[in-house]
Amino acid sequence: MKQSHLLALVAALALAGCATTQGPESSGALAPAVEANTTASRLPAVIPTGPLSALKNSEIGSRSVAGLEPPPDLFSRIRRGFAMPDLDQDLVRKQEQWYATRPDYIQRMTDRSRKYLFHIVEELERRNMPTELALLPFIESAFNPQAVSSARAAGMWQFMPATGRDFDLKQNVFRDDRRDVLASTRAALDYLQRLHTMFGDWHLALAAYNWGEGSVGRAIKANQRAGLGTSYTELNMPDETRNYVPKLQAVKNIVANPDQFRAELPLIENHPYFQSVTLERDMDVELAARLADVNLDDFKALNPQHNRAVILAAGSPQILLPWDNATVFKRNFSEYTRGKFASWTAWSAPATMSVPEAARRTGMSEGDMRSVNSIPPRMLIKAGSVLIVPRSGTGHQDVTSHVADNAQLNLAPEIITRRTVVKARRGDSVATIARRHNLSAGQVAEWNDIRASSVFKAGQQVVLHLPVRAAAARRRAPVRASAPVRSVSKAPVRRAAIVKNKRR
Repeated sequence: MKQSHLLALVAALALAGCATTQGPESSGALAPAVEANTTASRLPAVIPTGPLSALKNSEIGSRSVAGLEPPPDLFSRIRRGFAMPDLDQDLVRKQEQWYATRPDYIQRMTDRSRKYLFHIVEELERRNMPTELALLPFIESAFNPQAVSSARAAGMWQFMPATGRDFDLKQNVFRDDRRDVLASTRAALDYLQRLHTMFGDWHLALAAYNWGEGSVGRAIKANQRAGLGTSYTELNMPDETRNYVPKLQAVKNIVANPDQFRAELPLIENHPYFQSVTLERDMDVELAARLADVNLDDFKALNPQHNRAVILAAGSPQILLPWDNATVFKRNFSEYTRGKFASWTAWSAPATMSVPEAARRTGMSEGDMRSVNSIPPRMLIKAGSVLIVPRSGTGHQDVTSHVADNAQLNLAPEIITRRTVVKARRGDSVATIARRHNLSAGQVAEWNDIRASSVFKAGQQVVLHLPVRAAAARRRAPVRASAPVRSVSKAPVRRAAIVKNKRR
């Protein structure tokens, strides 16, 4: 056998012995190197496909075997997984300039991302998705899991309420899974995969994530009817969506070559930041942080989905803790003997009532009732609403899964009414006066101590209880006011969130 052929065979065998494969279910982490004498028994044989070609002597030194060392840091790992086509246009350069002139903003975003980025990259690699998508929360929320938009999109991945429900993100009194680190990441990647399958293009999938798949689909059909192209850059779309992919491309370019943009990316080590711990009992948020020896703000940053001061084990059976603190929590939980784990529990309002009445029934002050349940002024609590109230000294029963998953707080406006006296017209009855003032005949009859079928004489005084504005608007009728009386509106109104703009 010629020497060149022999060298080629040796090189091919060396490559086959060192090669590893990574399937779709791989977590993305590289396995540790194994000793040479156990390689054959532990790794499957890799058989080269296609014809073998001889290596020239000059090529032998230039052919390298794939390295087995894992990426030294997380940004290096992200760069290795870039797989989207690059977008090269003036809008990208404009966004690059915006970020490059704000180094403090980049520093804050990347520092905030270190808690979540490893988990996102792991999930992307497990699904064989482009790792550019790990940078999307920079665009959506600056990696702030508490971010809320004026259109009510919430969380690190900015899910709208309806879209969140479509992807099984629970939203109730006690938690909002749109802010949950694990649940929202799972839902976002599910959504992005669905959009990519729908449009066959990552840029269009991202446009649909921002603008909605219906809007992108209609824009594509409009271009097709006009004989125009249907790529991301060719569609007619709002400015927010037009700049959406360029923003991601700009961040990708900065991560790919920070020196070019004089950007300093903090070191984020290529290992997990947190691990999940099973919660066996309902527990106050403050106690959970204390048992884990974690600062309360850091605990909330990893568990931002909780809306109240208590975590319900039936609804959120896992909490996230920094890697080393998980062991501390488990040890302290098993040794805790200083009282109950939760000082709060759930209470369902048996009827529509005022906040003072609910506070009286549950042994709270009105101020505390409003504060811990986020109830604004001049609102009534609707029947069936679930509130957080102090747990009694003898109560040790944890909240059920049905309440933990479905609890809602429904409020109705508390309308102030005023006693008003009007004069009956000729032919007026209880029914006609009730219709004229949008009241029920039963109410008018009760206020005047007569039957609902009664008829009034012309000029007879009729007592009504009208909303303050309606009473003040009556200029022609004589008015005699007494102490205000409160009544309940029939139309329920849900609490509104404080938010910023978002389209999808």
